[in-house]
Amino acid sequence: MDGWPTGEGADHDLRPPLSPRAPMSHKRFLVELNPEERTYLKQLVAAGSPKTLPRRRAQIWLLCDQGPEGPVWTDERTAEAVAVAVMTVYRARQALVLEGMEAALQRKPRPPRPSKLDGVAQPELVRVACSTPPPGRARWTLKLLAAELVALEVVDSIAPETVRRTLKKTP
Repeated sequence: MDGWPTGEGADHDLRPPLSPRAPMSHKRFLVELNPEERTYLKQLVAAGSPKTLPRRRAQIWLLCDQGPEGPVWTDERTAEAVAVAVMTVYRARQALVLEGMEAALQRKPRPPRPSKLDGVAQPELVRVACSTPPPGRARWTLKLLAAELVALEVVDSIAPETVRRTLKKTP
């Protein structure tokens, strides 16, 4: 209960009248753009940036803008207009407020992942690929090579694409 008498037992609703911007005020991460930021984002959207993330976030921020020139759209309406999920709109607003515009327009670098085929497993793959194929087969397929590496307990699991990429890089 928010302390305002409503419903049964209340003669009338004593809550103050809501302004047009009031329904949005409960949001945790409010987007309030100044005129320079709006101009920058409009140019970014109009230029048709080759990167999807900055253009999409710029569209979201322009529609969610609570500043004096902003349209103040709801997350649901913005998500529908930009063709994204409501959670994407929320995360875009959150990124702008917590990280700032320039940082939020860039993707975070992903940490490097070690290859499944290390210095021991890679020569084993080449050895298996150069050996005679299984009975009933004319040649090794990527799936067969991946299955053979798992059967030989060289790796726990491996995708055929990893096998292909490794063989392509091997002289």
